[in-house]
Amino acid sequence: MAMERESTDVVIVGGGPVGLLLACELGLAGLRPVVLERLPAPSAQIKANGLAGQVVRFLDHRGLYERFGGATDVPRPVPGYLFGALPLNLGALEDNPMTVLPVTQQRIEQVLAERARELGVDIRRGHEVTDLRQSEERATVEIRCADGVYELSARHLVGCDGGKSTVRKLAGIDFPGTVGRDLVSRAAYATLPPSMLVPETGELDVFGHGRISPVFTFTRTQHGIFAFAALPDGNHRLLTLEWGAPPEGEETAMTLDDMRDSVCRVLDTEVPLAPPSGPGPHMLRRLVGRNTRLAERYSSGRVFLAGDSAHVHSAVGGPGLNLGLQDAANLGWKLAAHLQGWAPPGLLDTYHAERHAAGRRVFMHTQAQTALMAPGPEVTALRELFGELLHSTDNVQRVADLLTGDDLRYETTSAHPLAGRFAPDLALETGGGAARLSELMRAARPVLLDLGADPSLAQTAVDWKDRVDVVAARCPQPPAAALLIRPDGYVAWAAAPDEPSGRVQDGLRTALAGWFG
Repeated sequence: MAMERESTDVVIVGGGPVGLLLACELGLAGLRPVVLERLPAPSAQIKANGLAGQVVRFLDHRGLYERFGGATDVPRPVPGYLFGALPLNLGALEDNPMTVLPVTQQRIEQVLAERARELGVDIRRGHEVTDLRQSEERATVEIRCADGVYELSARHLVGCDGGKSTVRKLAGIDFPGTVGRDLVSRAAYATLPPSMLVPETGELDVFGHGRISPVFTFTRTQHGIFAFAALPDGNHRLLTLEWGAPPEGEETAMTLDDMRDSVCRVLDTEVPLAPPSGPGPHMLRRLVGRNTRLAERYSSGRVFLAGDSAHVHSAVGGPGLNLGLQDAANLGWKLAAHLQGWAPPGLLDTYHAERHAAGRRVFMHTQAQTALMAPGPEVTALRELFGELLHSTDNVQRVADLLTGDDLRYETTSAHPLAGRFAPDLALETGGGAARLSELMRAARPVLLDLGADPSLAQTAVDWKDRVDVVAARCPQPPAAALLIRPDGYVAWAAAPDEPSGRVQDGLRTALAGWFG
């Protein structure tokens, strides 16, 4: 009997946060991708516990910040963060880019799956890709599910299926990087003894170390790293990092005794741990080794990679979802433009150019942070020097921009300082009343924002009115006379207030054609 065959525009392999966000982006553009997820049900494994960096502002662009449970009406910068277990005083920055959103990965996947289904996305659980072949026109995957085996072909296929990506391997894309066996990470939920907790602050009072903050501040010793955080249910999340040979029995299941022993070794004192209360699921995880890899290329023929299938690295600083979800944001609108026939030549090629550069930056700074946390007197001296450098506001700004992704500037034809950067969230007054720039981005369409009351801009953009929204607005201190903003939130072009009208129109026309066909 012949194998059943189906056809669609886009197949996304992997139903985690990155695959689901990509599906939402394509859905907003009017496409109906198929998402294939190997697991029959959402995983109960505890993974990420929050989002940090530019992606929080992007989710606000899509109206998802509130749905994820943002504690404030809009994302607001946090006053401090860490780099390599060294404190960053972000409150001193004039332009603090660091926003965070405490939310579990389970909740992220739940919200994105709900939104994807609202947009008509076909999510198929328990469907595993077993083979892939390509032609000049299509990518076809063989899929195994409870009902048997079938084939699904698409004009494009995107692998969002994690660090051990089947899609990446079948597409023949190399995954170079570095691997080390000298680092062991342990994480667990536990109940800490009330006698060691400071009632007013929740700090952990540890002999020889003083009070340790419950907001996941890393404490470095000559034996490793310790951190803990208070959870809403009264439990605590604990983390240790230890350098050296992997432990005996590393293949056995992690236990709370393992966690207790590790905390004792790192802090050189006993910290009694009791099992966590409540039904769970509860984290209990041990990871041996370091794995930092970056795909040689983010596409091959009709196949693209996004998220962990394209890059794996240390979780220090929480860069994973910031990087991966922005892969999806970058690829989504470009893929939609190509499929809908209005993409300019080379638009899809900019996905690799832009996001591979972002991956290289995370590749670099996560390794640097891991090195700064290692034990040893030489590292202690390096930390002392690095700490002195962080007394400079300029250096703190540079590190904060690096952590959030704000240090990247994509290539544009505009020389304006905002061009190629993620757009600031401006407070605007439009014909429809007060609004934030983020609210203008809900539909995932390009926006031409006229801040200088120049009617010639709308006339210049008239040939793009089917795909670019033109909005005239005022704001207290406009950073530019006009901004052309891509669907992923990046500024494609900007005009200075004193720029001659003819040059403004020529620059806008070039940018519109270069990015939007």
